Amino acid sequence: MKISNLLRNTAIATSAILLAACSTPGASVSQNGATTASAQPVTFQQIRNATIKVGYAGTTFLVDPMLAKKGTYPGFEGTYNSHLRNPLVELPMPVSEVVKADAIIVTHTHLDHWDDAAKQSLPKNMPIFAQNEEDAESIRKDGFTDVRVLTEDTVFNGTRLSKTGGQHGDDKLMMTELGKLLGKVSGVVFQRPGHKTVYVAGDTVWNRHVEEAIQKYQPDVVILNAGYARVLGHDGSIIMGKEDLYRAYQSAPKATVIGTHMESVNHATQSREELRGYIAEKGLDPQRVLVPADGQAYSF
Repeated sequence: MKISNLLRNTAIATSAILLAACSTPGASVSQNGATTASAQPVTFQQIRNATIKVGYAGTTFLVDPMLAKKGTYPGFEGTYNSHLRNPLVELPMPVSEVVKADAIIVTHTHLDHWDDAAKQSLPKNMPIFAQNEEDAESIRKDGFTDVRVLTEDTVFNGTRLSKTGGQHGDDKLMMTELGKLLGKVSGVVFQRPGHKTVYVAGDTVWNRHVEEAIQKYQPDVVILNAGYARVLGHDGSIIMGKEDLYRAYQSAPKATVIGTHMESVNHATQSREELRGYIAEKGLDPQRVLVPADGQAYSF
């Protein structure tokens, strides 16, 4: 067996164990808010691209599912490396394993977050949370029957899901026609007494929305889409990059920061290797800034 295959299989096996642990009933909570010894750890699993799983209080959330086979779609027109076909890599596990979840969160409906393969593979009655009524109606048109709109105070299976804001580019870009096409995006915060608070920022650049979410929720885990995706004719990026992980590291000094959304779509220009090199160069704590491989999981 090649070493690369061995590492990949080990990551997948570890992920399966962690996610299995999260599938048991959630922890009971006493009147003072403290969890009993049956409380489950919070888990994170990198699937591919922005597709992740968050195991929270016995509930598994699948976030931004892009489930197509390698090379299914043309590259995004008007972006870097658009000659490449998306996704750039295969899923690290069968689709049948990826879709094992209790609910779906779609931060926005761009193809690399909600694709045709996901629409075809997911059960039509699975609960799906969308950022607004416009996205929810679009998902309903694909045949899904339990589509809900995230608010700042949504509750599912006892876990509070709080929608956060974002911006898919800087102010200058968002004033252009491209900015209008990029549209609205969102993030989500997971909260429950006795459990670590998790903030998934979504497809946003670093801005006041991110700063306000970190200040308001004081997350223990911050998950950033950090592939530095680029469009032609624009100097910056439409999502975060390595310097933004550094900002999060400083802004949330007690939090674990995870970088995702890399090496899977044509316009993501920052690699895991580059990000890990930056972490070492800056002397950041490698236990606090994580760059997972596809299929890799963590427990908090």
